[in-house]
Amino acid sequence: MMIMKTLLLATSLVTLTACGESNKSQSSNDTGRWYNSSQVAQGKSVFKANCASCHGDKAQGLVTNWKQPLPNGKYPAPPLNGSAHAWHHPKAQLLRSINNGGIPLGGTMPPFAKKLSDDEKLAAIAYFQSFWPDRIYQSWSQRN
Repeated sequence: MMIMKTLLLATSLVTLTACGESNKSQSSNDTGRWYNSSQVAQGKSVFKANCASCHGDKAQGLVTNWKQPLPNGKYPAPPLNGSAHAWHHPKAQLLRSINNGGIPLGGTMPPFAKKLSDDEKLAAIAYFQSFWPDRIYQSWSQRN
């Protein structure tokens, strides 16, 4: 009877350990963020090709005060690196902004709904969120 219980316990531990390892390989990454390193890598090329000319190559923005309208009356692209307001918005709203652009809100960002695939849009978000400090990312995650 004791041998049977020991074998059952050992089998359970092996199964739990295997499940834990399996879950680790399926999780997005060790930082607890929703994206993984391959999405960030894809996002880097998507962002540089489509977003960097206005938001900066590292999502840092290109103007000192993104809240002040430009001479043409339009608002400049804000930084997306966690130093502006992007972290206040859930992923669905970030996707909506990418799809619809910023023109309806007084900006100049064109819509990307038909230019980028859903995977490319998510990768771009992963890329700029990769610059967010953990404190900002955690605040975003808790809000959403």
